[in-house]
Amino acid sequence: MAELATLAPTEVIVRMGELAVSRRHGDVLVSVGLGSCIGLALVCRHGRAAGLAHVMLPESAGRDARDRPGKYADEAVPALICALERLGAPAATLDAVLVGGAQMFTGSTGMEIGARNETAVRAALAGAGIPVTAAETAGSLGRTIRVHVADATVTVREAGAQEVTLR
Repeated sequence: MAELATLAPTEVIVRMGELAVSRRHGDVLVSVGLGSCIGLALVCRHGRAAGLAHVMLPESAGRDARDRPGKYADEAVPALICALERLGAPAATLDAVLVGGAQMFTGSTGMEIGARNETAVRAALAGAGIPVTAAETAGSLGRTIRVHVADATVTVREAGAQEVTLR
C-alpha cells in the first residue's frame, strides 16, 4: 500500500512594514519580534484566505510607503483588506486578531508607540467594519504571531512562554 506524502507547512515570514496574503492551505504567515509593532491577522470566516501585516507606526502623515505597505496602520489595514478581496475574501467575511503593541522601554517615554499602534489599527478596522475577535497586546515582552491559512488558526508566543491559540 502506498503512503501519502505529507507536505510540511511553508512559513511565509512577514517582516517590519510588510504584509502577505495567502489562500494556500500549507502556508503559515509569521511575524517574529513584535514589540511595539502590531501583528494584524485578517482571516476569512469561510476559509478562503488569510493575511498578516507587520505594522510599525500609527499613521503615514503623507509619507510615501509604497515599498512597505504594512508600515503604517492607516495604510496597512486598507491594503491588507484589498489584497484579501483580490483572493476572494470580501471584507464582510473577515475577522481580525491583534498581537504586539508592547511598551518596550520602562517608564513613560511620552511616545507609547505600542498603544498608539493598537489604537490606530483598531480605528481603521472599525472604519472598515471588521471585528477584532482576539488580541494579545500591551505588556513589555516581544511576541511572535503565526497565522495558519488551512484552518484560520492564529497563535501567539510571548518571549519565554508557550505558544497559545487565540483563534
